[in-house]
Amino acid sequence: MSFDKDFKHMTSGSSSNANKKVAAGICGILLGGLGVHKFVLGYTTEGIIMLIACLPTCGLTGIVGLVEGIIYLTKSDEDFVATYVQNKKGWF
Repeated sequence: MSFDKDFKHMTSGSSSNANKKVAAGICGILLGGLGVHKFVLGYTTEGIIMLIACLPTCGLTGIVGLVEGIIYLTKSDEDFVATYVQNKKGWF
C-alpha cells in the first residue's frame, strides 16, 4: 500500500512540474528580459537580478530569457525536474 501512495504522489507532482516547465519556458521566450520565468520557478533572487538588469541593458537580458526558455522546453520532464526543481539550478 505504501508503494501506491508513493507512486500517486510522484505522478501528481510530476504533472505539476511539467506544467511549471511549460509555463517557465513560454515566459522565458516571451517575457525573458523581465525574468518572469525565474519567478515562475520560484527563483526570486535571480528574477529580481534580471528585472533590474533589464533597464540598463535596454532589454538585452531578453536573450538570456530566450535561451533559457528554449532549454526548459527541450529538456525531458525528468531532466527538468532534476535540474531546476530538485537541484535548484538558477542559471542556464
